[in-house]
Amino acid sequence: MVRTLFEGAGKDRRTAQREIVAGITAFFAISYIIVVNPMILADAGIPAELSVFATIFSSVVGCFIMAFVADAPIVLTPGMGVNAFFTYTICVSMGLHWHEAIAITLVSGCIFAVVACTKWRERLSQAVPGSLKCAITAGIGLFLVEIGLEKAGLIRAGKNSIIELGDLSSPMTLLSLFGLVLSLALYLRGVRGNFFLAIVATSVVAAVFGLRDEVALDLNFSNLSAYPELLFQADFSRFFSAPFLLSVFSMSMIMVFETMGLLEGILPDQAKFKKTFEGSAFTTILSSLMGTSPTVAAAESAAGIASGGRTGLMALTAGVLFALSLFFIPLLSYVPQAAIAPVIIITGAVMMQQLQYVEFNDFSEWFPAFLVVVLIPLTGSISTGLAFGFTAYPLLKLMNGRPREVHALGYGLGFLFLMNLVFQAGF
Repeated sequence: MVRTLFEGAGKDRRTAQREIVAGITAFFAISYIIVVNPMILADAGIPAELSVFATIFSSVVGCFIMAFVADAPIVLTPGMGVNAFFTYTICVSMGLHWHEAIAITLVSGCIFAVVACTKWRERLSQAVPGSLKCAITAGIGLFLVEIGLEKAGLIRAGKNSIIELGDLSSPMTLLSLFGLVLSLALYLRGVRGNFFLAIVATSVVAAVFGLRDEVALDLNFSNLSAYPELLFQADFSRFFSAPFLLSVFSMSMIMVFETMGLLEGILPDQAKFKKTFEGSAFTTILSSLMGTSPTVAAAESAAGIASGGRTGLMALTAGVLFALSLFFIPLLSYVPQAAIAPVIIITGAVMMQQLQYVEFNDFSEWFPAFLVVVLIPLTGSISTGLAFGFTAYPLLKLMNGRPREVHALGYGLGFLFLMNLVFQAGF
């Protein structure tokens, strides 16, 4: 498999270089997860100084699985959105302990694996209308745009509105605008390694002017010896409770449909979908055993794909860089959020191009897709966007007198997502 990987990706030196640059680009686009994920999980009670290792190790394993099993240009890492669901919905809102949330992740991962490795993968794929698949990718893309704009300082929480324009006189915001213009110019000109070059150039400008982010987390190798405290910590004591089962359903639906929609939206070679989908499922199981929130196919993989990534060599490169980050994580502090934000914004915009495949002239197709797209970023919850979209789709078809356009499983999914919203309202 290793030989095939390098023969397929390295038929010529330029191809291999393109894949490696794409992997570097994807890594830098998602590298913020090394710090952000532990900070979010800390609110669930998981020690940040330990979960940083779980974040890195699960990312390395996920990327290597993508490289050697699926040969796909996809980076697997603990996901934004699902980590917020893990922390703020399961632990904070429902009051479950993080050990129980780990158990929920493990059960959901097993369900995901069953779906991925059986005919249910095809059945669910057929049951989900194309408009909702495109909406999932576009909604996550808009979520990334929101995150990128916030990291860039271009938007902030408003005093008289939900969101308002950020401080355009801030040096970091101006640096982000510089990075955005440079990234767009290189991307539109088709320059190889465009995003990576833009990140490096923006970081250099930041260093010249003495601009740096405040580092919220420093990796201390002395904590590595305590990391085993996070291994195999699943607590199934409340397995039959309503909060536990509801969380399992919600997390399973998030992982299955988010991954399905994302891979169908950004994976260049759909012939690799099956192995990529299966690899994503099994990595989720491993991430729970390692003591972190679920790994997902990172939307930022699109940054590497846009830079020319087509094979597992891109994922392998990203995995190696995740491993090296254990030793060089202080260097990440020299890559400011202002340098990463433009890549996230453009990547999200690229993902939103999936909306072109939605039938805007058919309101019964467009409105459920619209709910998914707007509610994911506005609520900060992928599960909420999915729930409203999947509930609305069969309902609008019934209202429109076209019930046969909905797959039988589509009605079942709609009902389950409706029950999900009802139960969420009770917690």
